[in-house]
Amino acid sequence: MQVAIVLYPNFTALDVMGPYEVFARLPDTEVVFVAENPGLVTNDLKSVSINVVASLDDVTSPDVVLIGGGPGQSDNMEDGRLHEWLRAVDQTSTWTTSVCTGTLILAATGLLKGRPATTHWGALSQLPALGVTPSHDRVVIDGKYATAAGVSAGIDLALTLAGTMMGDDVAQTVQLIIEYAPEPPYNSGSTSTAPPEILENAKRVLSGRFAD
Repeated sequence: MQVAIVLYPNFTALDVMGPYEVFARLPDTEVVFVAENPGLVTNDLKSVSINVVASLDDVTSPDVVLIGGGPGQSDNMEDGRLHEWLRAVDQTSTWTTSVCTGTLILAATGLLKGRPATTHWGALSQLPALGVTPSHDRVVIDGKYATAAGVSAGIDLALTLAGTMMGDDVAQTVQLIIEYAPEPPYNSGSTSTAPPEILENAKRVLSGRFAD
């Protein structure tokens, strides 16, 4: 099985590295990072770079395709080579997936039109204009399309797909290997549980990142 993870400049690291950690540990699975412009691709915090060796032309029929989010998402909303590639590989993929604001890119291709999907809470309001029904669920599956909410939700998406594709025992084994047993010290991981002042702080930090 081949899993293709799309990168572009100013991606959010955990959006893609969380799913990578799960998929790369599945048996008989190759994970390849792919980019429109191969080479060193740097994340949004300018502190992590991944050397992508595969171009879009090099990866033509992945079983699973995943695109993450990050501030660079806004530069990838116009129809072009990346959108063409996503539509092309979707014709043969088993799963077409996204994490965080990667869902906005996927939606802009038209592949999610008329479907429910999720993304980062700050970007949910943008989905209707793209023909998508927004969901507040952490992971949304509709047919062969799987979308995850913000950043860390990509791990949940990858484990969900691992269980679906290879069985619960395999997925649970990977979960144990990576010791994914979240016990956060705070209950502020969603807009429904975060105190009002924390929500306002987060909105200020993200000001300009998401357009309402």
